[in-house]
Amino acid sequence: MKTKTKHRPTQFSSLRIITIFAIIFFAVLLLHAPLLHLPFFWDEAGYYVPAAHDLTEYHSVVIKTTMDAGHPPLSTAYLALWFALAGWKPIVARIAMLLLAAFALTNVFLLARRVSKLGVAVAATVATAAYPIFFVQGSLTHADLAAAAFTLWGIRLGIERRLRWSQLAFSLAVLSKETAIITPAALALWEMFFAKDADSNSSMARLRRAAIRLVPAAPLAVWLIFHYHATGHIFGDAASIKYNVTQTLSPLRFVLALALRTWHLFGIMNMLPLTAAMVVAMFFPPAMDNTGERPRIAVPIQLQFALIMLVHLVTFSIVGGAALTRYLLPAYPLVIIIAMSTLHRRILRWEWPAAIMIIFFVLALFFDPPYKFAPEDNLTYKDFVELHAEAAQFLEQHERGATVLTAWPATDELSRPYLGYAAGPFKTLPLDNFTLDELLKVRNMRGQFQVVYLFSTKYENRGWIQSKVWDRLNRRFFDDHQDVPPDLAAQLLGGRVVFFAKRKQEWVEIIEMQPRDDRPVESWLRGQSDGR
Repeated sequence: MKTKTKHRPTQFSSLRIITIFAIIFFAVLLLHAPLLHLPFFWDEAGYYVPAAHDLTEYHSVVIKTTMDAGHPPLSTAYLALWFALAGWKPIVARIAMLLLAAFALTNVFLLARRVSKLGVAVAATVATAAYPIFFVQGSLTHADLAAAAFTLWGIRLGIERRLRWSQLAFSLAVLSKETAIITPAALALWEMFFAKDADSNSSMARLRRAAIRLVPAAPLAVWLIFHYHATGHIFGDAASIKYNVTQTLSPLRFVLALALRTWHLFGIMNMLPLTAAMVVAMFFPPAMDNTGERPRIAVPIQLQFALIMLVHLVTFSIVGGAALTRYLLPAYPLVIIIAMSTLHRRILRWEWPAAIMIIFFVLALFFDPPYKFAPEDNLTYKDFVELHAEAAQFLEQHERGATVLTAWPATDELSRPYLGYAAGPFKTLPLDNFTLDELLKVRNMRGQFQVVYLFSTKYENRGWIQSKVWDRLNRRFFDDHQDVPPDLAAQLLGGRVVFFAKRKQEWVEIIEMQPRDDRPVESWLRGQSDGR
């Protein structure tokens, strides 16, 4: 009886866990209600939904109709199952992903409750749910959410010393996305070099525990062997490997990426105020209550969390062509849990700063920050999708039968009706982007297309720091570029603007081709040359 009384505050029955999950799911479903009907966005349209379509259409876990990135099939199979059962509608995928988001948040709550007080668990769960990057990813079909949900489950089970179940959870994570092996690898490093227990002086015991932590590498290896047998390459096709691995292997890029990743983990989307509040709180003595000094999260657990964060930062500074914040999705809740616990321990009325931090997160969802970020980092992605839906509707009504010159992901939006944009496929002519060089290439191909569909491919806010050196490094290492302004694109191509719409920094433009007048374009080109 004493043992049960001792552990009751940190253990929950299955029924209570299911109840917590249900409450969280209905809460996030309600909050995401305005977003559920949105067509698919960016990588959703370009990879994840086509991958699910290939699985249902061709019964193949190997991608056939889009670039093969070599991702494991569990997340794709999960989406395909929902589509097969409920139809090819965006709302089906969005609700399916919200179930995973609720599962992830349930594990955030249980993990925080396991290592700290109930109030900290509630605050950390609400803050994670409100954090813009987690909130947006909660209904998008990227594999990162599934990998993060299973990873958080694995971390929580590992803290509870339920190692077999923990390795099962991590195995599901790596079968959702291969980069989820990062967390088991970090925990293996912990067991090998940092764990302190009765067997800490035994090398064989350390090796055995590290090997147990690396069990999830086995199902990943099976998938990679199968993928190699089916395609002739291990991680993805040549274009995917070049983009995500070979062109990222530069010492200078690693240093820049590490700084950027550190900002992504501790600063972006109003995470900086929470990080600063945590640091400031450390200068206060521990607060006292009726039971004495408020407890901290056990130092070994904090160090495990820190090691997981560090390995994420280093790994995603080496690999990944695009420095996307969603790659760090499993690490954000760990930062938030430690920060909320620190506020609880050091600040007497800690609920007030915790509530203010959550308000900051909510504000970051709706208001763009004064620095560069990706549309999927907050609700800017909604503007992007709605503008593209409006453009597709215009093309449906006025340009049916025309060949459309555009860039990815609009090429997929117009050619794949199941993505929710076009009722029927358009014939498209692809561009890489809408930079000056790309548009100049097609000026003499006017007979091959009748309509040009332009849109913002990069967020145009250059941010606080105006640096030509930083801009050059961004272009060199992080695929940054500058699109031709929409008001000059029509002149450059010799067409007539028939549709234009803009929301904040996102815009779309449709141009019908006509005889061109090169004089305004030549004047602008001279200005660009003089500026250089």
